[in-house]
Amino acid sequence: MPSSTPYAAALAALHDPGALRVWSMIATAFGDLALARGDAIPGPVLSALMAQMDIRPEATRVALHRLRGDDWITSTKSGRTSLHALSAKGRRESNAAALRIYHRPETVPEAWQAVLLEDSGAETRADMAARGFAPLAPRLYLGAATAEPPAEALRLNPGAAPDWLGAQFEPKDLAADYAALHARLSAAAALELDAGRLTPLQIATLRCLVVHGWRRLVLRHPELPRALYSQTWQGHACRSQALALLDRLPKPSLDALSE
Repeated sequence: MPSSTPYAAALAALHDPGALRVWSMIATAFGDLALARGDAIPGPVLSALMAQMDIRPEATRVALHRLRGDDWITSTKSGRTSLHALSAKGRRESNAAALRIYHRPETVPEAWQAVLLEDSGAETRADMAARGFAPLAPRLYLGAATAEPPAEALRLNPGAAPDWLGAQFEPKDLAADYAALHARLSAAAALELDAGRLTPLQIATLRCLVVHGWRRLVLRHPELPRALYSQTWQGHACRSQALALLDRLPKPSLDALSE
C-alpha cells in the first residue's frame, strides 16, 4: 500500500517499536476482537493481522506458544486450520481489563477522597491499588469517592484539589509515555480515516494499535478523578482520543475478517 494513503499514514503514526511485545499485541487483539465465549481467530487471519504490523510469522508462533503455556490462549484444529481463542483465564482477565480500557471519558468519576491508614507496606500498597487508590504519602492514599477503603481506614472527604496535588502522586515514569501516546493518537486522529474505505483487516489492525498503546499505560495505575491530576497530565486526553478513534473504526466481525 502506497505510503501516501491515510491507512499507511495511520500505521506509521500509531506504530511504537519500543512498546511492541508480540505476545502482548496478540493478547490485545484477542481482547478487542475475540473476547466473547466461543470467539476464535483462525491462524491465517491472526498471521495476516500481525503481518500488517510487520510482525514475522515465526515471532507470532513463539508468542502463541508462550500464551498457551501461560494458559491465556487455547488452540484447536479445524481441518488443516488452527483456531485460536482465549482460555477461561484469558477471557476473565481480558474482561476485567476491558472495564478500564473502554471506560468512556464521560463516566470517569469526578468526586474524590483521601484515606489515611494505620500502617503501610508492599501488601497494603497492592491491596489499595486493587481498590482503586494511588499513594500520596506512605500511609495516605487518594481515590474516587466511590472506591471502598479498608474498614479500619480513616476516610477523609476534602474539597477542591489544590493545583500542586497532581504533580505529587502522578506516576512520573508514565508521564512521558502518555505525552508520546497523545502525540501518536493526535497524528492518527488528524488523518482522513474512513472506515467505509478500509478493509476489515485494516480496521482491525488500526484498532489493535490504538488499544495496545492505550492499554499498556492505563492498566499500570489506578483510575482517579480528573480533578486530582495536573494540567500537564495527558492520560485523560489519551482516553478521549483513543475511544474517539475506536468509534471511527467500528470493530469488524470475525466472519468479515475471515472472508
